[in-house]
Amino acid sequence: MGIDVQTFAVSNLRRRPVVVETGGFVAGFDPGTTSPYVNYATPLPGATPGASDVAALVAAFRERGLKPRLEFAPDAAPAVEPALREAGFTVEEVHEYLVCDAGTLARPASPGLLVETPSTDDDYTAIDAALAEAFGGVFASSPEGAARLRRVQEGGGAVRFVRAPDGGCAGGASCSAPAAGTAELAGVGTRPAFRGRGIAAAVTAALTEAMLAQGAATVWLEYGGEGSRRVYERVGFRPQGTRLYMSLGT
Repeated sequence: MGIDVQTFAVSNLRRRPVVVETGGFVAGFDPGTTSPYVNYATPLPGATPGASDVAALVAAFRERGLKPRLEFAPDAAPAVEPALREAGFTVEEVHEYLVCDAGTLARPASPGLLVETPSTDDDYTAIDAALAEAFGGVFASSPEGAARLRRVQEGGGAVRFVRAPDGGCAGGASCSAPAAGTAELAGVGTRPAFRGRGIAAAVTAALTEAMLAQGAATVWLEYGGEGSRRVYERVGFRPQGTRLYMSLGT
């Protein structure tokens, strides 16, 4: 599964507005934000970079005023981590990823919850704002964030949300368009006032079902804590491997 996840990561970064490919790496940049969670690189499966390859990658980030950062499945490119460490990169985090397919997908009972697809600018703005609140401001809401969500929906991926009583968004998430037979579900967030109502599980199940219907064999995601892991496991996600996050300081 690591090869599939890594091949997906490459394909997904190639969808960024600006793409740089050098020395066995693909870097994806979005001029609308300086966020390191949007602007990062990943290696090609099986890449064996040398010192000059890593230096060229670092230069691509530095010339844009961005922090050099990578996300990848280490088992798909085992030579990459040692090469990055040699260049001074350090590990930010190691995340376990979970995978769901048609055989494990469970649709949780969610009485009173209607999962919707956004259709208006106000919908995308509300979802972006709700996710910013859900993640404690780590991802600031912005017109560019709302536009990125729209691009996901209109580019073959999916965005789903549960509407709040005031017409805004109580919680939502998105899933990138499939590539290499899989799709990444990300940014599952519920505003604090609406937690504990099954919104995250309902949105996760709806997005997974949508991607499987579009031809993905699997959907994968990373979780942020044991509470969220339990939510995803109830939907049918199972552990499959790890992803490594590495970056280079100033």
